[in-house]
Amino acid sequence: MRLLISFAALFLSVILLQLSSGGVGPLDALSGVALGFSSAEIGLLGSAHFVGFFVGCWWAPRLMGSVGHARAFAACTAVGVIGLLAHMLLVDAYAWALMRIASGLCVAGCYTVIESWLQSKVTNETRGRAMGTYRGVDMGASLVAQLLIGVLEPASYVSYNLLAIFCCASLLPLTLTTADQPEIPAAPRLRPSIAWTLSPLAVAGVLVAGLSSAAFRMVGPLYGAEVGLAADQIAWFLAAFVLGGALGQWPTGWLADKMDRRWVLIVLSVAAMVSCAVTVTASGAGTLAVFLSAMFFGLTTFPIYSVAAAHAHDFAEDSQRVDLSAALLFFFALGAIASPLISSSLIEAFGPGALFTFVSLGHLALVVFGLIRMRARPAPEDRTAYIYAPRTSFLIGRLTGRMRDRRRR
Repeated sequence: MRLLISFAALFLSVILLQLSSGGVGPLDALSGVALGFSSAEIGLLGSAHFVGFFVGCWWAPRLMGSVGHARAFAACTAVGVIGLLAHMLLVDAYAWALMRIASGLCVAGCYTVIESWLQSKVTNETRGRAMGTYRGVDMGASLVAQLLIGVLEPASYVSYNLLAIFCCASLLPLTLTTADQPEIPAAPRLRPSIAWTLSPLAVAGVLVAGLSSAAFRMVGPLYGAEVGLAADQIAWFLAAFVLGGALGQWPTGWLADKMDRRWVLIVLSVAAMVSCAVTVTASGAGTLAVFLSAMFFGLTTFPIYSVAAAHAHDFAEDSQRVDLSAALLFFFALGAIASPLISSSLIEAFGPGALFTFVSLGHLALVVFGLIRMRARPAPEDRTAYIYAPRTSFLIGRLTGRMRDRRRR
């Protein structure tokens, strides 16, 4: 308990940051619909967010090295707040895309600082409890952030102002803490080739995970509006996806530690294709059916990143874990950048069901590639334990790496 109390400031900053950043994506989508943006322009906003996220992941460790943790957090927060407040000052899709780059940079930068601070305070004995609480706080705040869309009026300065207030408030717990700032960690090297060398299937898995997650979270509100959901129903639609993803971690983790992880990836992808078909079918079967289908979609797609990461770490040496985690997050970002723009353009051309057709094709490709890779080499005998790996910053590898080492079987 004393450990968790000592991390209270960090966790409160996570909650406030997630309420702000988790709400801006769906709010932008609904605001774009209200303002007459095209589907492709709405997708561009989601893609721009992940461009900023990737830039922030790479830049934030270097910024911390120059100005320290608290100042780096303040600088990234300021960038995010400017992006939020500027929305209703300049109503243009391409200007909003620049603002979403700012919000993505803010998210990546702030999480980099938080995870660096967390890493410096935990020990091998407390790492599991600290990480479990951190993941629970982050996921819970993300769930609440989706529900905010039910009460935030689209295309309203007040709505964006409220999200900006949450973002500003995230500064207070971390900057006012009396704890000493930790030493600056060395920035991870970004070597995408290390992931492909160790496990091509893991690279394919995180790409598809980025494709699925970004398409649903950034373009899902557009799909909901197209099939007739009201704003408060879209909020529950997105929240059901997050809840399903959270619930899916436990059974998936158990299977991933018992079975060949390549089979787990293949089964999840097949189930994801089924969930896509169910979601499209459920669009005319009432709101409850739509919510349950979204939960099913989250349950089958959300754990894919963690399974793919665990499979890649099975082939890694201890010294490679941090760089490997950064490389996997890089490929996830590539899929997430491309996905909203492609899926929104498909919706514009072929209707709302095209979103899930696009996601299904990605998972079909992963199934085929997984079967090919199973013929290339046997599964490793010595495997790391399954760990739910948040997609937050390049430094997450420092937090999860030692957990994998300590729990190696």
